[in-house]
Amino acid sequence: MTTINFGSTVTLKQAAMLIMTNPKVRFLVRGEPGIGKSTMFTTIVKMLASTHNGAYMDVPNMDLGDIAMPVIDHETRTTRYYPNARFRLHEGKPVVVMFDEFTKGPEPVKNMLHPMLEITNPRLGDLFIDPESIIFMTGNLLTDGVGDNMKAHTRNRIVEIVVSKPDYKEWLEWAVNNGIDPVVMAWVRQFPHALASYTDGDQSTNLYIYNPKAVQTAYVTPRSLAIASNIVSTRDANGPEATIAALKGSIGEAAARDMQAFIAYQDQLPTWDSIIASPRTAMVPTSAGASAVLVFGAIQKVDKQSLTPFMQYMERFDSEWQACFAINLCANAAKQPMAFTNQAFADWLERNEDLL
Repeated sequence: MTTINFGSTVTLKQAAMLIMTNPKVRFLVRGEPGIGKSTMFTTIVKMLASTHNGAYMDVPNMDLGDIAMPVIDHETRTTRYYPNARFRLHEGKPVVVMFDEFTKGPEPVKNMLHPMLEITNPRLGDLFIDPESIIFMTGNLLTDGVGDNMKAHTRNRIVEIVVSKPDYKEWLEWAVNNGIDPVVMAWVRQFPHALASYTDGDQSTNLYIYNPKAVQTAYVTPRSLAIASNIVSTRDANGPEATIAALKGSIGEAAARDMQAFIAYQDQLPTWDSIIASPRTAMVPTSAGASAVLVFGAIQKVDKQSLTPFMQYMERFDSEWQACFAINLCANAAKQPMAFTNQAFADWLERNEDLL
């Protein structure tokens, strides 16, 4: 029998599915900073692109004029509200509307948006919303201490769900499909506790993560790791000192110093050309960090011509790294068809089924 853990968190994928399958429910998605709540909007809009338009609302930075404006109807000698074009209500399709950081918005703005939270006949001003439209909100955990609040009459109209911070496996699945630098992926693979949450329990000694009780200027989150990826990928143009300074500003000093070693691993690895030209004799890294950097770099570089020789090269690695390469290559949507039609990869899967 399945055990139901009442009051548990959900993943970002689960939250997105709840939102898409319940268009008449107004969800408030709460989670700690930088874990990907806002990116759910992009995911949902992409999945519903054939039927819905997307409208992103950065509520804390909105004013009343960003929502609707009164105009005079001279014929009836009355006024009407014309909604802002950003809501896309005039385009004739249902809309996916995300009120990002709704719980931090100015009270007049939240009051004006409030009729859109109704289950029956949601509206913006005097304009009713297509019933197939999807409207949801995001906000931080109350324990994050970043100024989130909501009145009781609003709470009674919404369903609040808490999303968990992605663990390193979930994050890597996203990273291999979104152009994250191999050095950053390798570092996360070797430092999985960098994606722990302060809500997990005793994390007082974890210097990488967000801690609402500490004074911090930077820390590791999925968002800051994406920023760090941009910095690492331009390290040759900026030099080591500027790169580490920028990393410190994005992921914090402890993470920046540790990632520095992985940058050094990248610069010490055999060239891709030497691996493909001589997979049986090319140098194989001996440290875990260097192996991680090479494996995640290969996921981005490998193509139809190079996969077979690279599989020959990978056979010289420990089974852990062979499995890491295979799993993450299959998680890459662009590379997966190539992998499944490659005979060397198929042979490896058959021989190593127990590793997966």
